[in-house]
Amino acid sequence: MVNQSIPKAEYSSPSIDTDHPKALETGEYPKNELILVDWEGPDDMENPKNWTFKEKWILTVIVSTFTFISPVSSSMIAPASDKVALDFGTNNGVVIAMITSVFVLAYALGPLVLGPLSEIYGRSRVLQGANFFYLVWNIACGFSQNTGQLIAFRFLAGLGGSAPFAVGAGVLGDCWKPEERGQAIAVYSFAPILGPVVGPVIGAWIADRTTWRWVFWSTSIADGVVQILGFIFLRETYAPLLLERKSLAVKQSLGISSDYQPHIKTIYQISDKNWQAFFAKSIVRPFTLFVCEPIIQVLGIYMAFVYGLLYLMLTSIPSIFRRVYEEPMGVAGFHYFALGIGSTVASLANARLSDRTYIHFKEKHGGVGKPEFRLVSMVLGSVLFPLGLFIAGWCAEQHIHWIVTDLGILFIGAGIILIFQSVQAYMIDSFTLYAASAMAAVVCLRSLTGFGFPLFAPAMYRALGYGKGDTILATFGILIGCPAPWLFWHYGERLRQRSRYTK
Repeated sequence: MVNQSIPKAEYSSPSIDTDHPKALETGEYPKNELILVDWEGPDDMENPKNWTFKEKWILTVIVSTFTFISPVSSSMIAPASDKVALDFGTNNGVVIAMITSVFVLAYALGPLVLGPLSEIYGRSRVLQGANFFYLVWNIACGFSQNTGQLIAFRFLAGLGGSAPFAVGAGVLGDCWKPEERGQAIAVYSFAPILGPVVGPVIGAWIADRTTWRWVFWSTSIADGVVQILGFIFLRETYAPLLLERKSLAVKQSLGISSDYQPHIKTIYQISDKNWQAFFAKSIVRPFTLFVCEPIIQVLGIYMAFVYGLLYLMLTSIPSIFRRVYEEPMGVAGFHYFALGIGSTVASLANARLSDRTYIHFKEKHGGVGKPEFRLVSMVLGSVLFPLGLFIAGWCAEQHIHWIVTDLGILFIGAGIILIFQSVQAYMIDSFTLYAASAMAAVVCLRSLTGFGFPLFAPAMYRALGYGKGDTILATFGILIGCPAPWLFWHYGERLRQRSRYTK
């Protein structure tokens, strides 16, 4: 839609008021000179929210695939880290742990730049460009000649691999309407949990049957396929960029010279006079959101705690089943499937119920949808998660049959995925246009814990044992997690109304 306050006959060849040179410099033209570019009504098929379900699901699956391959790479080297240490002649426990966790440390920094960049140059360009950057350095990891090179290359690969965690949330917010996006978010948020589960299982067998270098080369081959699929199927979804392209087409059709480009604006450009100012604001936006938004602070801290425990479990599972239950490396790796089964079952159930729950509460509140309606699944997740820690920790401590320990790990996986899906859905519904920046702030915080928790886990379990160690972690989970859904259900709307970034 092209909106203007002048008659149709006049805007076919818009006149510029040359008596006001200051207006030409600032772009502040009289009202009757301004042309606004918008969608052609609520049903415009160029608007990503009006694309067909098939087109939206193709985008969702492709973005989820990008989001899956990166965490696979982050954790796949974990079972082979001892072989890497032997090959490079190091016995420093912190260095060995960093070979795995430094990739996650890069997750803390990458989204802070890549998320805002996607709000300037578009989701597709940033996602594919960052993935190619990851691919180059992941291949280089396989050619590392010492631990320094491997850690540095892993960090650089992690920077590129972090893009889907910020950009993917933006894509879903761009193309799915609130009452539709529950299932899409369930698929998207399942990928970061499934990836770290599948990665170590595959990595253990690769390291057992061949060299650890094939851990990196095999993931690079898989990512190359994902890159090709993205190049073919990934479309741009960011509304301000799509309307910017439309405004250029309108400008060309009206025959306006480039000197007068500010005369035509999209509905998103009114407050930003130039790209440089917008760029400066966008880069600092994730920090601003975290500092100024209590919603992001509380949910970000809770999600960071949960994510740190996920990576703590990923690095602890091999030691539990190799030392306590005396299983070989390849067999011990199969216990990651307990985490995967729990998260898969919970994710599938939540995918079916999330949108139904949202619609139920929306109808109950007079047809008005609220992000708080996404928090129902967090209630169950905040119970299953610490329960699983209690079971897994004390069963391992007391040498109870491994299947009961796996049951605890299964509950942990189910609780983690329910919390993840609930938080991400709440963030996307609350900060739709700025979803990439909001998730960048959350991803930064959670990645720091994902990096740090595995570093202290061995010392904690040696000092306290699995039972007491997991009991302390479960207690923190209860104190932080259980009040969160209730607080946001009752006070979340009040907090959102005070924000200038929410809808």
